Amino acid sequence: MNRSDASDIVQALRGGLVPRRGLHHLATGLDSLMRAVSQELDFVATGKGMAKWIRGEYGSGKTFATRLLCAQARERGFATSEVQISINDTPLHHLETVYRRLIERLETAADGAGAFQSIVDAWLYQVGDEVQRLEGIDENDPRLADATEWRLEDKLAELARQNQMFPAALRAYHRAMHVGDFATAQGLIAWLSGQPNVSSTVIAKAGIRGKLDGQAALTFLAGLLCLLRQTDRPGLVVVLDEVETVQRMNAQTREKALNALRQLMDQLANEQLLGLYLVVTGTRDFFEGYKGLKSQTALYQRVNVAFADDPRFDNLRATQVRLTPFDADRLIDVGRRVRDLYPANEPDRVAERVSDAFIEGLVERVTAGFGGKVTVAPRIFLRELVDVMDRVEQHEAYDPAAHYQLKLDGETLTAEEVAAAAGTDGSRAVDEEPPPVRRLDG
Repeated sequence: MNRSDASDIVQALRGGLVPRRGLHHLATGLDSLMRAVSQELDFVATGKGMAKWIRGEYGSGKTFATRLLCAQARERGFATSEVQISINDTPLHHLETVYRRLIERLETAADGAGAFQSIVDAWLYQVGDEVQRLEGIDENDPRLADATEWRLEDKLAELARQNQMFPAALRAYHRAMHVGDFATAQGLIAWLSGQPNVSSTVIAKAGIRGKLDGQAALTFLAGLLCLLRQTDRPGLVVVLDEVETVQRMNAQTREKALNALRQLMDQLANEQLLGLYLVVTGTRDFFEGYKGLKSQTALYQRVNVAFADDPRFDNLRATQVRLTPFDADRLIDVGRRVRDLYPANEPDRVAERVSDAFIEGLVERVTAGFGGKVTVAPRIFLRELVDVMDRVEQHEAYDPAAHYQLKLDGETLTAEEVAAAAGTDGSRAVDEEPPPVRRLDG
């Protein structure tokens, strides 16, 4: 791999984050799942829609797996968006907020992140090109704008029957761009993106009445899927990550959140979201607990899978799949891969001092620091490993075998890591103070 990609990966790990690119260089134990996902993306690319529910505990690599899935989907021409559900910032029961986050994180291989306006512009360009070819109208002909609008009407007719606002805003955006009113055009793109604070003057120019609520957000999502299909993209992958946060809501709000998931599943089943591959991640408690899916019986029955004891024979084509947690061997394998891709200026020194034996020992130390729970160790292990290699690079006299000490600082750990380091099960109340973390040297 090139040095720039390697640097991006290492920089993310240095901060305890999942890298945004180059994940295939680190992936272990996901080949079978990715093959099943590839087949499902083939199905979606034929103009269908479907959902995949991914279940795993903390440390099983849900975020890594979904980010790898999105990267592979973008290579195949899909647009992707990763939305992290949270109680305050992105509550699941506010579908208009989920839609806004989806658009903010919309990404394609060609356009990168923030791809929504590029998709709209590509669609309009294609419509204009069709008009020129079919009508024989030159690009400088004053009739082109009106002819293009008629073509827009044809292409958005089905969508307009469900909701007039999305097509109306697109028509107004086209007119604003045609006359060079870029301020209005940008306001309309913001409104189409779900942004709440768009000037009423801009909205009035589009002749729009009403607001973007949850039901309208689903229509806008259908509109985005329509634009993608009509620009020859195979579809859209949307990841709803950490949906288990709904369990921390009061009963009424939790019911609304689960009902939002049911609405999405219903629309997929009714072929109203063609080209959507919806990925939902959560913990076992969300899938099996009575504050999770079990409180929405119809949804639970559609998603539930009876897993056997041996995960080696799981059906990875099922609606719900489970990720197996990290073990020491997988963690050692990832550690070696990170060492081998580390963009070293002193590669021989790094290879010698960060040996296989050191990596194996580091896995043991970090795992011991978390009470023997390997599943909690990956993030800190990789952060520590990169820190060690940085020190080896910068200081010729630094020998990790002699100088390295593991120190767990409770303020830099997640709640699950704090609980494991303190020897508890992590099942504390939401507002409860985390237990103290013991300091480990050696």
